[in-house]
Amino acid sequence: MNRRFRNLRRIGPVNVASYVERGRNRHLAACTAPRCDFSAEYDSRAAAELAARTHRCPA
Repeated sequence: MNRRFRNLRRIGPVNVASYVERGRNRHLAACTAPRCDFSAEYDSRAAAELAARTHRCPA
């Protein structure tokens, strides 16, 4: 399934984006650093941005 991301924001090496899935707003935080596999989905934008701010990349 192809997601259409909107409201993309970069916080350090982490991208935070919103999308609609099955009629519900979802939010994604994903690290773009090489060899870092961090990504997570959240129900609220605030939770995704908090995860992005507190992420410590091991790479």
